[in-house]
Parts: sequence; structure tokens; C-alpha cells
Amino acid sequence: MTEETPGFDEKPDVPSGATPEDAEPKAASPSTGEGAAPAGDASAQIAGLTAQLDQVRKALEERTADLQRLQAEFQNYRRRVERDRIAVKEIAVANLLTELMPTLDDIGRAREHGELVGGFKSVAESLETAAAKMGLQQFGKEGEPFDPTIHEALMHSYAPDVTETTCVAILQPGYRIGERTIRPARVAVAEPQPGATGTGKAEDESEAADEKDNGPEEG
Repeated sequence: MTEETPGFDEKPDVPSGATPEDAEPKAASPSTGEGAAPAGDASAQIAGLTAQLDQVRKALEERTADLQRLQAEFQNYRRRVERDRIAVKEIAVANLLTELMPTLDDIGRAREHGELVGGFKSVAESLETAAAKMGLQQFGKEGEPFDPTIHEALMHSYAPDVTETTCVAILQPGYRIGERTIRPARVAVAEPQPGATGTGKAEDESEAADEKDNGPEEG
């Protein structure tokens, strides 16, 4: 009869060549069904994740639309600011040049009378060049047709040698900046002599009739 040694548990028999891990009891396999989540719970989790994904996508679309709207508003704001800046600059330049126009008129009159000489001539030409660089353009010439949008008629007369209302004298030149007229040209205009065209036509017809009546007679 053998005595059992106290303090030692009996170990299961281990086949020869087996490792110690083989002797340990194995956990239950998931295939046995123990510890596996029910199929219904998995479907519910997938449905919940899908709903969350849809919410995230919707929120992303809303934020994207907000961003696009803000970008469009910012671009419109930039264009508006740039347009206003250009307008303010043009107004400031026009106001400055308007103040200089009487001086430019004096320079023009002095040039016509041959008084633009010496140092005064250099200063005057420098002032005219600076005004031109700022966009000031002078207009108005004798012989051009009268245009009420850019001409202001101060004197009126009739002339037999014109066929339409014509600027026959420039009393004060006009000025513009780009397409904007800041002062019309002040001119003297002449219109065709009343009845001159009709009288000439009647005389021509009378001469033609006389020539026909005085033609050679047939024998």
C-alpha cells in the first residue's frame, strides 16, 4: 500500500512527447456557441452604426454647403471693396484735376498769345505732363460736328459753308478722364444757312429746264 504525499495534487496523465500546454484544459471553442453574441444584437449594432454614419454624412454636407456659401460671400465682398476703392480713387483724382483746370486754361491762353516762354514754359509743360499721367485728356477741335453730350454751345451763328451744326471755335477745351467727361468743351457753333440748300436745288432745276427749252430744234 502506497502512501499519498500530502500537498501534491494529482496531475492528469500526459502522453509521452506532449508539451505541458497539452495538459492544460482548453477553453471552450466559439463554435460551441458559448460566449458568442446573438445574431440579433449584431444586426442592431450594424443598424446603429449605419444611422450614425448617415448623420455624419449629413452634417458634413451641411458644413460643406456653409463653407461654399461663405466663400461666395467673401468673393463678392472682395469685388465690392475693390470696386469701391477704384471709384474712390477716380473721384479723388477727378476732384484734384478739376481744381487744376483753371490753371491749365491759363497755360493754354498763354501759349496762344506766345507768352509761354522761359522757366514758366518748363513748369507749365511739367504740370500738363503730370495731369496727363493721371488720366486727364483734353478734347475739342474746330471743325468737328457739334455733340451736345460733350460740347456746350456758348455762341451760335449761321454759315453757308457748313452742312451740319459744326464747332467753328473752341472757347474753352473740354476734359475727360477715361470715358468720364469732367468738363464739356465750350464752343461757338454754326448751322447751315436757312434755305441755302433748297435755293441751290431750285436754281439747278431752273438751269436744267432752260437748257432743255433752248435746245436745238429739229428740222
